[in-house]
Amino acid sequence: MDVSRQQNETARTERGPRARTRKLMLETATRIMQSGITPSVSEVAEAAEVSRATAYRYFPSQAALVHAVVDEALGPILGWSSESPDARVRVADLLATAMPRIDEFEATFKAALKLSLDQWAQRQAGTLGNEPLFKRGHRVDLLKSVTAPLQGAVPPESRERLAQALSLVFGVEVLIVLKDIWGLTSEGAQSVAEWAAKALVDTALRQAESEA
Repeated sequence: MDVSRQQNETARTERGPRARTRKLMLETATRIMQSGITPSVSEVAEAAEVSRATAYRYFPSQAALVHAVVDEALGPILGWSSESPDARVRVADLLATAMPRIDEFEATFKAALKLSLDQWAQRQAGTLGNEPLFKRGHRVDLLKSVTAPLQGAVPPESRERLAQALSLVFGVEVLIVLKDIWGLTSEGAQSVAEWAAKALVDTALRQAESEA
C-alpha cells in the first residue's frame, strides 16, 4: 500500500481524540510548510506540543507527513471530474479548479517539491538509507481523465503523450516558471497554462486527423 492511500485510510478510521491530534499535527505541518519549510515529524511534534512517540504513530516518516499535508492542500482537486465530451473543455475546467488552489498553497507544494528533490540528491549520493520515498503523481490520473474523450479520435500512444505534455502546464512547476522566472501574476500564469493546454489538445487532434 502506498503512503498516500495508507494515510487516507487512517484518516477515515480515526475518531475522537485521535482525529483531533492528527488534525492538529496536519494544521501545524501545513502552517510550517506555508512558510516554505519542509519539517520533519519531530519538528511538527515540537511545534504542535505533541510527544514524538505520538507523532510517529500518526506519521512514521517525513514522507508520510508531507503526503498527508499535500493531500489536504490539494483538497477539491483530488475529487475533480468532468463528463464533458470535449477534452478542451475538460482541461480548461481542471485548470480553473486546480490552479487557484495550487496558487493558494504554493509554498506548501514548493516545500513538498523540495523534499522530492532532496531525496533524489540523497539517492544519487547513496545517502538516503531506508527513508521512505516521497512520491508525486496525482496529476497522472487527472490528466488521463482529461484526455479520455479523445478515445477513438486519437491513437492510444498519442493520448498518453498528450497527457504527458499536459503535465508540463499543470502543477506548482508552472507557477515556478511563470511567476518566479517570468514575473507573471497568478492570473497571468493561469491564462498562459490554459492557452498552452488548449494548444496541445488542438495539436493532438490535428495530428490525428492528418495521419488518418
